[in-house]
Amino acid sequence: MKVPILDLKAQYAAIKDEINPAINQVCQSQLFCLGPALAEFEEKITQYCQSKYAIGLSSGSDALLVSLMALDIKPGDEVITSPFTFFATAGSVARLGAKPVFVDIDPHSYNIDPALIEEKITEKTQAIIPVHLFGQIAQMKNIMEIAERHDLAVIEDAAQSTGATQNGKKCGNFGLCGCFSFYPTKNLGGFGDGGMVTTNNESFAEKIKCLRDHGQKPRYFYKIIGGNFRLDCIQAAVLSVKLKYLDQWNDKRRQNAALYDNLFAGSAVKPPQIDSNNVSTYHQYTVTVAQRDRLKEYLAEKEISSAIFYPHPLHLQECFRQLGHSKGDFPVAERLCEDILSLPIYPELKKEQIEYVANAILEFY
Repeated sequence: MKVPILDLKAQYAAIKDEINPAINQVCQSQLFCLGPALAEFEEKITQYCQSKYAIGLSSGSDALLVSLMALDIKPGDEVITSPFTFFATAGSVARLGAKPVFVDIDPHSYNIDPALIEEKITEKTQAIIPVHLFGQIAQMKNIMEIAERHDLAVIEDAAQSTGATQNGKKCGNFGLCGCFSFYPTKNLGGFGDGGMVTTNNESFAEKIKCLRDHGQKPRYFYKIIGGNFRLDCIQAAVLSVKLKYLDQWNDKRRQNAALYDNLFAGSAVKPPQIDSNNVSTYHQYTVTVAQRDRLKEYLAEKEISSAIFYPHPLHLQECFRQLGHSKGDFPVAERLCEDILSLPIYPELKKEQIEYVANAILEFY
């Protein structure tokens, strides 16, 4: 039995009769940039994410970058974040000449450990970027309390967690802003790159809008130096259709996760642990296992796809060598990079596929 890590063709087949007309409507209008399809999608996101403002951007990476630009982050500034995340989180900080300051993660949630943040704050610290990894929101109450004590901005990296809640509150509403990704593999994925910033701060929203369009307002009058960070209208049209199904898809992911949890109960496999105040979107179902690499090879022999997110922590990456870190600086992140494995969790998975995956893993041990 073949089990892919993700099956986007199955998702498309189910909704193509809605997707194709939506794309065609944009083609008929020939309004591809900052057109009505984008405005419609932004309004839908404000309703879904329960935020006052939503600004469509060219990618989740650019959402992080533009948010930092809006804060006037400059060379010499420091921004605190996690070493256990996709490159864009710290990369956006470094692109502006600022310094990513890493804080180790909680071994259960895989998110930044709030208890370790305060000791990393200096007079150069300007912001904190907690990452809501794999669909679970970081512990924002503690993080916001720290940020408020030190007058720091908080940018939520919500690229993997659209729809996730903590104490009933949607991600993207805890800090100054939330940064979302619509990369095709995300729970809400487009037909190419795309991103979004949500915020409840009007002046910040206006600055993001200005920055995404080269800093012009009005046209050809440049208030600040921005860039071309616009979300294309074709992507917005596709995402508007998919947004209607996101809660349904996330519910199915949670059902799949619950089945995995039951199958792995009492075994050598440690399932992902969701904090009691969180509802996860399970962007990934990431387990902790011994002999990870051997297990991955074994699953491949059985035509089961799996993935490693992430095999190498950011503080040990070559591009961040100048930060002066060495092995052992962030032991939890380093250990998890050796022990974690993400299993298929997408909504279209069938029960027998999940059982096949779990049984193969249990047979290995």
